[in-house]
Amino acid sequence: MAEGNRPVRTRRYEIQVEGYLELGMAEQALRTLARLGQEASLGPHALYLQGEALRTLERYDEALAPLGQAAALSPKSVHLWLAIGWCRKRTGQIDLAIEALERAVQIGPDDALNHYNLACYLSLNGQKERALAHLAQALKIDPSYRHLVDDEPDFDPLRSDPDFRALTSIIV
Repeated sequence: MAEGNRPVRTRRYEIQVEGYLELGMAEQALRTLARLGQEASLGPHALYLQGEALRTLERYDEALAPLGQAAALSPKSVHLWLAIGWCRKRTGQIDLAIEALERAVQIGPDDALNHYNLACYLSLNGQKERALAHLAQALKIDPSYRHLVDDEPDFDPLRSDPDFRALTSIIV
């Protein structure tokens, strides 16, 4: 057995899949994962990789199954909740996307990315006060996120709001 009590063969396939995903070869990643067997036998990392490959291919509905299984096996994994939120948003399930990002924030409260993404989803859902609070927290943790706000369409519902303009016009 190798790291995380996974067989060496499984870890080798996961490394190959990670490489394929880095190269943008999601179809090849899925073919490689298929060699590991059925979803029911995959561990949380392989399930995450499967979800990521499907997400890369914009097959968001399909990605939710392996990502959800991975989150059930590894519920304190921030990257899983971010990926689930990403897919939920893109399948029109904004309330569930918010729930996923709230989990990510609970697990990683000092990660600006978690707060920033939650702010985006809250903005889309018309929850101005909460969106501004999480955006402010993201900017406090990492002021460089300020440079992303202008090009972020998720904040379009708040652009003309004076509180949003005040928050985002602060010079960092």
